[in-house]
Amino acid sequence: MTHVMAKGANISLTAAAVRAVLRWSAPPGAPDLDASALLLGAAGKVRSDADFVFYNQPRHPSGVVRHLPKQRVPGTDEIADTVEVDLAKLPVEVQRVVLAGSAETGTFQQVRNLRVLLHDAAAPVGSPPLAEFAVLEVEPVAALICAELYRRDGGWKFRAVGQGYASGLSGLATDFGITVDEEPLPAPAQAAPTPPPAEPARPAHPAPSPVAAPTPPPPADPPTNSPAYGYPQPVQPQPRPTYGYPPQPQPQPSYGYPPQPPAPPQPQPQPQPPVQQPAFVLPPQGPQFLPR
Repeated sequence: MTHVMAKGANISLTAAAVRAVLRWSAPPGAPDLDASALLLGAAGKVRSDADFVFYNQPRHPSGVVRHLPKQRVPGTDEIADTVEVDLAKLPVEVQRVVLAGSAETGTFQQVRNLRVLLHDAAAPVGSPPLAEFAVLEVEPVAALICAELYRRDGGWKFRAVGQGYASGLSGLATDFGITVDEEPLPAPAQAAPTPPPAEPARPAHPAPSPVAAPTPPPPADPPTNSPAYGYPQPVQPQPRPTYGYPPQPQPQPSYGYPPQPPAPPQPQPQPQPPVQQPAFVLPPQGPQFLPR
């Protein structure tokens, strides 16, 4: 007999192992859902991240909780995602198992015919479920606690919950003590290198050539004072030898030739007496008459 449950209701269980099935209609464009389970201690938190069983970690290290492959229900447009729990083999430290669902895209408000079916894992295939909880009042959330299994008086019970999480699966898992890695921040954009300053445009006309400085004229030779007419020419002094060196010898005639006699002195011109010029006489004043 199947127990049809309302939100908040609970039933006692006698099965040693159960299968919790999350089932929904999945027409084209509907959100895709994933089932998961969290094993909680007495403080309401997981003992470690290994106590979170979901699609990326489908098997608990102890093997007592397993996430099964997702299946399409034959003859319908529905999909079933299943978590299997061995209640009799759970460690005594585990006081509660939360059965959750999450939407990869969209929200649960877009999902139709959402319900949780609890089966006895030992029952033959096709047997009716032990309990069914139709999740009717769903807010626009991306994660949902659908139901839970919890210890009571030495046995296990099943409760219909239907509590949504707007923060999604990561927010739900964080509330129960799971360490969620944050998405890596995108690397900062490299600042574009500052372009070098533009080189100033060169003038179209060629630059003027530098004007050469005028070459100064060579210094003028000092004027040679010529002696007055009628006076002897001054005799240039012979250069004296440098101190410590012998005087330079006079040039000798070539071999085989007689020595040249010194040139006789040239007679000096004698000054001439000044010539008396006739006195300048003015012509007579007035008209001149020539004799006829």
